[in-house]
Amino acid sequence: MDSEENTPLLNDDSGRCVIAQTNVKLLFHKALLYVLKKCVTFVTCLNHVVLSLSSLCSLSFPSSDDSQNDEYKSRWRSIRVMYFTMFLSSVGFTIVITSVWPYLQKIDDSANASFLGWVVAAYSLGQMLASPLFGLWSNHRPRREPLACSIFINVTANIYYSYVYLPTSQNKYHMLMSRALVGFGAGNVAVVRSYVAGATSLKERNSAMANTSACQALGFILGPERMDVSQETEGNIDHVAVLTSNVLFFIIMFIFAVFETIATPLSMDMFSWTRKDAVLYNGIILSCVGFESILVFLLVKVLSQRIGDRPVLLGGLAIIFCGFFVLLPWGNHYPAIQWADLKNYTVIHETFAPIPAFAPTPVSNSSFEPTGCPAEQTWCQYTPAIHLAQFLTADVLIGAGYPACNVISYTLYSKILGSKPQGVYMGWLTASGSGARTLGPVFVSQVYTILGPRWAFSLICVMVLGAILLLGALYHKLISFAVRHGRILE
Repeated sequence: MDSEENTPLLNDDSGRCVIAQTNVKLLFHKALLYVLKKCVTFVTCLNHVVLSLSSLCSLSFPSSDDSQNDEYKSRWRSIRVMYFTMFLSSVGFTIVITSVWPYLQKIDDSANASFLGWVVAAYSLGQMLASPLFGLWSNHRPRREPLACSIFINVTANIYYSYVYLPTSQNKYHMLMSRALVGFGAGNVAVVRSYVAGATSLKERNSAMANTSACQALGFILGPERMDVSQETEGNIDHVAVLTSNVLFFIIMFIFAVFETIATPLSMDMFSWTRKDAVLYNGIILSCVGFESILVFLLVKVLSQRIGDRPVLLGGLAIIFCGFFVLLPWGNHYPAIQWADLKNYTVIHETFAPIPAFAPTPVSNSSFEPTGCPAEQTWCQYTPAIHLAQFLTADVLIGAGYPACNVISYTLYSKILGSKPQGVYMGWLTASGSGARTLGPVFVSQVYTILGPRWAFSLICVMVLGAILLLGALYHKLISFAVRHGRILE
């Protein structure tokens, strides 16, 4: 897949090239067959594991102390299986996300930053469509069925993604389709969270949801007395609170999708990083943010018990606002410009003469990779550069605010629903987040490419302020089911 490996083939005569291509195709088919066999074996084994654990998915409340103790252990064993599922899902996502942009540029020269937004959004669009379906499925059938199905789809789609460079044309559309299928397979997140919510008591839920999110964050880098659930199911769900929670979660996921999408192009434009450097450095930053998230999850577990869920959510939104505010461009330093022509890297665009002192010297070697802010992005000429210190500070702030908002959103939402079957409701919440992660990349790729980071991050700041105002206005509505019906005191 590397250009260095392809160069000898391109320089040989056509006969040798045909033979070499035939050999590559034969090797590819053999490798693909081998991988598919291994994937089928893996999914089969996983299905057996899930089948063996299926008896743990139905909760009962025996009267004897011994049976209650056995039920408690079984229940938490199944919850830990869900933790592991979230971990694997997160690992698969993180391996890909930082390299999508360089990979897209490598396989298809016609792809631009705007199309990157659609590629990133395709994952979330697939997840948005799948989440309610898997949630509904899990409400009426054993949860092992949607889990096994989603894992098989995910494995197959990732194999497809690995080989999107092989077609001779339209490679970017193959990547788009593969990411949509991977996202569809990731729709099992709704099943995982609905099970964890339904298998825990109200007092256990904060910790379980935090642990679920901590396992999800861990993938980025590499209980008290139970209440009588039957009492909690009586009463109606507050649909205003449900809708508000979905809107808040949409905004939270939208702004994080914006940040994870724009991180690689932004760093390449502002710091003149090559594709290889951008993947490496952003991967390191993402790993550090993952470690930070785990610490935040542990802190959230303590804070939510001391001050409640809503203050933690409000504080997380405030921290996210600070992170994007820090990213606003300022000063008199401007980014280096890609003055080289896209075809031969030698022609200087006449419309931008005279050449500034900070412009890189054109190089005639066709292997040269131009760095800096592309000249076709006209805002590069008048928008101040974002400093590396700003970028890292924003990473730290957003890396602290987002996980706090994420875990509290799920926890508070499950408490609002009570102990009624939550598969469909969790499916809609996950779909809401996936919808945000579909629109976010498209939004930021268009606004960033046309108007630049100042407009993009200013609009995000406005959105976060809107979320804070919405939370403040409906603060009294976002309470647990049991508190609203007077079963327990807040």
